[in-house]
Amino acid sequence: MAPPAEPTVTATVTTNGDSNPASNLHLPDYRRSVALKYVKRGYTFLMSYVLTIALVPLAAMLALELANMYRNGELMRLVSVAKQTDLTFNLITAIITISAFCAVLVSYFILRTRPVYMVDFTVFRAPESWTATYTRFMKGSRECGKFTEEAIDFQEKILIRSGLGQQTYLPPAVQCVPPQCTMENARKEFEMVVYPIIEELLAKTGVHPKQVGILVVNCSLFNPTPSLTAMIINKFKMRSNILSYNLAGMGCSASPISIDLAKQLLQLHPSTYALVVSTENITQNWYFGNDRDKLLPNCLFRVGGAAILLSNRRRDAWRSKYELLHTVRTHLGAKDEAYSCIFQMEDEKRNVGVRLTKELFAVAGEALKINVTTLGPLVLPLSEQLLFFFNLVGRKVLGIKGKPYIPDFKLAFDKVCIHTGGRAVIDEIERQLHLTTDMVEPSRAALYRYGNVSSSSIWYVLAYLEAFGGMRRGERIWQMGFGSGFKCNSAVWRANRTFKVDHEAWQGFDLDEMRQHLAALPNHNKKK
Repeated sequence: MAPPAEPTVTATVTTNGDSNPASNLHLPDYRRSVALKYVKRGYTFLMSYVLTIALVPLAAMLALELANMYRNGELMRLVSVAKQTDLTFNLITAIITISAFCAVLVSYFILRTRPVYMVDFTVFRAPESWTATYTRFMKGSRECGKFTEEAIDFQEKILIRSGLGQQTYLPPAVQCVPPQCTMENARKEFEMVVYPIIEELLAKTGVHPKQVGILVVNCSLFNPTPSLTAMIINKFKMRSNILSYNLAGMGCSASPISIDLAKQLLQLHPSTYALVVSTENITQNWYFGNDRDKLLPNCLFRVGGAAILLSNRRRDAWRSKYELLHTVRTHLGAKDEAYSCIFQMEDEKRNVGVRLTKELFAVAGEALKINVTTLGPLVLPLSEQLLFFFNLVGRKVLGIKGKPYIPDFKLAFDKVCIHTGGRAVIDEIERQLHLTTDMVEPSRAALYRYGNVSSSSIWYVLAYLEAFGGMRRGERIWQMGFGSGFKCNSAVWRANRTFKVDHEAWQGFDLDEMRQHLAALPNHNKKK
């Protein structure tokens, strides 16, 4: 049910040589068992807020006690006694109560976390000259002279079944003949993708570059010197004391990690803006070998990028789109099979590519299980948690036979942004989480229109939701991403207001055409 970071959808197909991919593309069903240690982890995280939450009713009780003393005339007698310097027990009680009330208020303001608002975000739409139709893609693969006939046939087969449409984008350096995958062209791709979306975001929000105090950039495979953050700082002439972080090698799950890092930094630095940039660079990471398990990224990965502006200033609440509620990160890197299931390496002819192993789906299922069970206590309604608790007590304490109760996550979220790792991945998440077709259609649309744009994919899905359905105040949105390592990460947002935005990235999109295209694909598991 998890969208693994890369084109994991067909990983098992290529290694096994199965002519029917759908028969092998099933994640392990996390619902068959619930690991209590991960549920405990979620409640432990929740308990970290208990002290702050408990101070609110305590302050209310003390305030009521002071009000009662005022109605009974205790406070007036206090003044009178104080004038006569004739102290009584009531005076001591009043002083203690007032002191406790003040201490509670001070403790609350010290312990409470700063809010993290998403002021706005933008996603990249490439010029039409970058369009990679099926015909143009296959023509480039044939004319570059790097692939065997078997490799070309394999790419065409995967492309047709991928769920990608005819309007995805590839950089010019990859599409020209012969390809010119140089460092210079890789830098140009980054500049053409990232600079415009940052300019648009700053213009929309009215924030000057020097007002940005934190900059976090994630790009997994392209990391030049000076860094990508340095390129942005130089372009926009940001201030010299900016806190900049360049995250690399974290695959398609890196965007929630960047959001989490920015959140932690915003807790330490008051009245600050944080700029998060998520992208992946295609130019220098095109595989020119013939190993099937490394050709998949060529077929599915496309150009994309997103820029997000966060703020911890309470005065920005009225104009911000969302407030960040939770981030939950799961990392299985301690397990060898998880660590190596997505691995950048060289083939026999020294061509660098990303290898996907047949263990990928099993690892993704385990990562999803841990992440979901940890997230549950933070987001599920109390009724669902009570049902889970009573079911657990009945089975573990009373010895009642029965299946574990798996809460309904549709009650926790109004909208879901699934990383567009592949068509079968989205189908499997829909099946295991019992999501409705409407809830997963935005992810299918993002895969169809833009392909797998790595870590920025969840922002294209969110842009789709804003453009076609809009947001209502109070709605909760779940973003989930999977990546090498192996990682599964989630971010939960709540809409601050009701709005609808016409994103340029989704202008002219034909939803009916997409539905017809997907319905005609072989092995497409339509939900009944």
